[in-house]
Amino acid sequence: MEAANTKLITVEVAYALPDEQVILSLEVPENTPVEQAIKRSGILERYPQINMDSDKVGIFGKICKLDATLNHKDRIEIYRPLIADPKESRRQKAEMEKKHKAAEAAND
Repeated sequence: MEAANTKLITVEVAYALPDEQVILSLEVPENTPVEQAIKRSGILERYPQINMDSDKVGIFGKICKLDATLNHKDRIEIYRPLIADPKESRRQKAEMEKKHKAAEAAND
């Protein structure tokens, strides 16, 4: 139980999968580090695939360290590892579109 004179702040912990997104709201004492808030949220039990040693975290889209101090109404975001390199994906998509246009032009 928190001391009576400790001010509580409200924060959110967010995690998204391709087909599901969860945002958990919780109250923590002022000056709580990101890692402690994540653990208190219960999200690690709900999603055991989250790896605090390797997965990156951020506050409102800005990468931060696990020992970063939270402010009232901060949203902690837990990022999944990338499956594919975004630059390579864009290159492959552009190449496919180019081939598709060439095939359409040949059929006209």
